[in-house]
Amino acid sequence: MASEGKKTSPGEFVRQVRTEASKVVWPSRQETVTTSIMVFILMTILAIFFLTVDSIFGAIVKWLLTLA
Repeated sequence: MASEGKKTSPGEFVRQVRTEASKVVWPSRQETVTTSIMVFILMTILAIFFLTVDSIFGAIVKWLLTLA
């Protein structure tokens, strides 16, 4: 890696970017689909969880307000 004080020329920078980009390993289509499905399932579970927690807290606040 370049030291802090050393400047890199634009041509050298482009070469380094191409070198690093060639090291990228892209996921397969199956990995992408599987990961997307897992994200959707977790998102649904969390949405239901937070809906439940919010409803419980809302009911508690409403009950507390009836006491005042």
